[in-house]
Amino acid sequence: MSKKVFSCHKISEGVGEGEVIVSKDEIMFYLVRPETGEVIEKAHDLEGRIISRKILVFPGGKGSSVVQSDGLYQLMQKKNEPAAMIIQNPETVLVAGAIIMEIPMVDKVEPEFYSTIKNGDHVRVDANNATITILD
Repeated sequence: MSKKVFSCHKISEGVGEGEVIVSKDEIMFYLVRPETGEVIEKAHDLEGRIISRKILVFPGGKGSSVVQSDGLYQLMQKKNEPAAMIIQNPETVLVAGAIIMEIPMVDKVEPEFYSTIKNGDHVRVDANNATITILD
């Protein structure tokens, strides 16, 4: 695949690059093991998968503000937070967490992106310039 660039909207500044992991389910970061970045939520479509240092593509977060913020913070403490987050339905708690923890986060991605992207693709999220590039 040749490079393909999509426009997006910056939520939290920064640049992240890495392997994509796509979730169809909302994520509760409290149910991600901080030591490994493994999703431990039962029946979640990412159960048993590692999100650490990956480009996380997901619909949104779930759970109370405490479990969202603490879960993301615990991942960051162990250096297992996502390299960047591409979110469809941002909410205040995750947005604040991404900004405070300096995790690049974008939304409002071109619709074609979601039909093009797949697990394992290598992507660069440049929130500063509002672009997502699928790399070779």
